[in-house]
Amino acid sequence: MSQIVSLHLRPRYAETDQMGIVYYANYLVWFECGRSEYMRAVGMPYTELESRGYYFPVTAFQGRLTASAHYDEEIVVHTRVQELKSRQLCYAYEVTRQEQLLASGTTTHMCVNDQQRPVRFPQWLLDGLSV
Repeated sequence: MSQIVSLHLRPRYAETDQMGIVYYANYLVWFECGRSEYMRAVGMPYTELESRGYYFPVTAFQGRLTASAHYDEEIVVHTRVQELKSRQLCYAYEVTRQEQLLASGTTTHMCVNDQQRPVRFPQWLLDGLSV
């Protein structure tokens, strides 16, 4: 199992509906925040990868909401690498509030170069992301 990186957030008012409940699309934004924090934590921030000509567009996503998050309560986005192939990477996410699962999901990414052509992950990146 890969490293789990946790990111603590508080939903902003703009992320909620009139009842103070977080709008479902914001969970995908939080998945992205978790992904960025994961890469930073393992020493490979996206800015560095992109400067080397590697990009990871999302090719698939799925999610499940199990409870509501609310304005200004502390939540935690837990991110890990679920699967790593030669050209594809899948992250898994869990969003919790005090150990209660609020949402879970995955995003799948393809490794592409600066011409948007699929390429293999370089060995140094595979080593850093190994599951």
